[in-house]
Amino acid sequence: MKIAVLGGTGLIGSQVVRDLQAAGHEAVPHSQSTGVDLISGEGLQAALEGVDAVVNVTNSPTFDEASFDFFRTTMENLLAAAREQGVGHAVVLSIVGVDKVPELDYYRAKVLQEDLLKAGRVPYSIVRATQFFEFMDSVMSWSADEETVRLPATPIQPIAAADVAAIVAEVAAGRPLQGTLDIAGADTYTLDELGGITLAARGDKRTVVTDGSAGMFGAVQGDAITAGPDARIAPTRYREWLAR
Repeated sequence: MKIAVLGGTGLIGSQVVRDLQAAGHEAVPHSQSTGVDLISGEGLQAALEGVDAVVNVTNSPTFDEASFDFFRTTMENLLAAAREQGVGHAVVLSIVGVDKVPELDYYRAKVLQEDLLKAGRVPYSIVRATQFFEFMDSVMSWSADEETVRLPATPIQPIAAADVAAIVAEVAAGRPLQGTLDIAGADTYTLDELGGITLAARGDKRTVVTDGSAGMFGAVQGDAITAGPDARIAPTRYREWLAR
């Protein structure tokens, strides 16, 4: 299969390309650096010419209200080009529980992206993943100083980016789901607990302070962003990943 990967030079996209190529597919990475701009549509028709499937793992540069315009514009441009080129499968990476946290602009913008895809007349698959292991440093930086890291006790079920990429690649090479697949890591932690594990593993002497209002995830209620019983569980565990 020939598969275009939009956002194909980033954390997830580059690994999706690698996994698809390892499986014998012709996977082509596209991004602004390769001349494809999803906002303007520049280069998009050429990128999708002759492809069997397109994977979209691009992301908004901000988490605020501006993310609505990003996901609306990029999704509409992608769907229009995919229809024009006769692409038979569009895959989008989203977030587990994204429809359960209306307090967050970014999450509501991702729901908009999903809704546009579902209504777009292109066969589709949505892969919803929990938070990536690799994002833990950024999450802690939002509310940290030289002595403390303030984190809410929000339950999360983190997953390795490599596992996300492998499953996205598998879905892209298969038949359209015409639905959503949830994927998650094997273990559930509270975010403050995970922060403590991360700091200890790195010999970081800062103290984790539990603060229900700290950072973006303070707005999450209950276990909204952990996976349900039908989710696919990835093999990599956080402590093992940290040790490596």
